[in-house]
Amino acid sequence: MRDTPSSEAQATGLEALAVGGDALVGMAALGKTAAALGLVIAIILVCTALLKRWGPQRRAAGGHLQIVGSTALGSRERLVIVEVQGTWLVLGVGGGQINKLHELEAPERPREPENAELQGERFAARFARALKHNAGLGGPDRGAP
Repeated sequence: MRDTPSSEAQATGLEALAVGGDALVGMAALGKTAAALGLVIAIILVCTALLKRWGPQRRAAGGHLQIVGSTALGSRERLVIVEVQGTWLVLGVGGGQINKLHELEAPERPREPENAELQGERFAARFARALKHNAGLGGPDRGAP
């Protein structure tokens, strides 16, 4: 059989498809790599935001200073309660200065109950009962007017 112009064109078209197919595979791999990189960057940004929001409280000077609470009084003025070695200081902050307004003894922190696991079980049981009640499975008086 002899090569005809149509068979040569067909062969050239197949070669072009093979070269184009390789380019498509390369672009797909590049796209997957870019998507994976984007996902990693997104995870890093989310973790950073979560750490800023729920991270450990910052303590200065070996853990002797802790901000108990703060509230805005104006556009540039704040009232801040700071705990320093068992003493609460009520401070007025604003206008480039800090004024001590009051000093009082810090209240004792509530202790963790020894049976915290039992309280969790009680909550779980109450929550399950409330879900059943709200879902219409709570009893005979649920649907009555």
